Amino acid sequence: MVIDAHVHFWKFDKQRDAWITDDMKVLQQDYLPEHLASTLKRNGVDGVVAVQASQEEVETRFLAELAKTHPIIKGVVGWIDLQADNITERLAHFTQYTSIRGYRHVVQAEPDDFLLRPNFQRGVRALQSYNYTYDVLIYHSQLKPAIEFVSKFPDQKLIIDHCAKPDIRHKKIDEWKVLMKEIAQQPNVYCKLSGLFTEAAWKTWSAAEFYPYLDVVFEAFGTDRLVFGSDWPVILVSGIYVQWKSLLEKYMERFQEEEKEKVFGLNAVRFYDL
Repeated sequence: MVIDAHVHFWKFDKQRDAWITDDMKVLQQDYLPEHLASTLKRNGVDGVVAVQASQEEVETRFLAELAKTHPIIKGVVGWIDLQADNITERLAHFTQYTSIRGYRHVVQAEPDDFLLRPNFQRGVRALQSYNYTYDVLIYHSQLKPAIEFVSKFPDQKLIIDHCAKPDIRHKKIDEWKVLMKEIAQQPNVYCKLSGLFTEAAWKTWSAAEFYPYLDVVFEAFGTDRLVFGSDWPVILVSGIYVQWKSLLEKYMERFQEEEKEKVFGLNAVRFYDL
């Protein structure tokens, strides 16, 4: 089974989705499962994990309801206020939706110390009793606190979104490389092969630019803890779906078949318990 472990769905709302600026005009419209279906079919993808984009419970409910009517959605990563005093009560409320596999917070938009705040960590700790995963969405500049954060949760399933967004546009790799190797030493931490097109110069990148960054994460995490994701529709500001999937397939062409199957599906199934 081929799984795309990172897609977004939304009904565009100019106020709520203010992060979608005018230089991302292609994203200023609705993106729903029916808009992705033919692309998935053409690319041989059997299912997706729908990931939150806005920080409100109503979106978690929206994605979970979509999963009920669209079998292509194999799991949902929602949003919940992990800092809330009643976090356990809210998590229990959302157990009614069996498609929810984990949660995410847009930490990339928060101060660098956010992951280390006691209230937030209390919320992440509450995920464990429900066997929920946590997606770590950060910029490369937030990797140091992220390393400290993951060290406190050895039993929590954690996955780094978008390879921690390295600065591909300016070809910066050295510090990111050291820190990614360090965070990968925690065996419960996975990494998503997604979101890199938007960290390069939009639409003017060359495939070769991504190879040094892929080398780092493949060496650090190995093929047991890397997970394919497209970051659709955000990817559209810089490229198209088939470009990213075929770039990864080309990169892995000399890998064993079973390793390809892990990266393009089995690891996502295992991590998110799909």
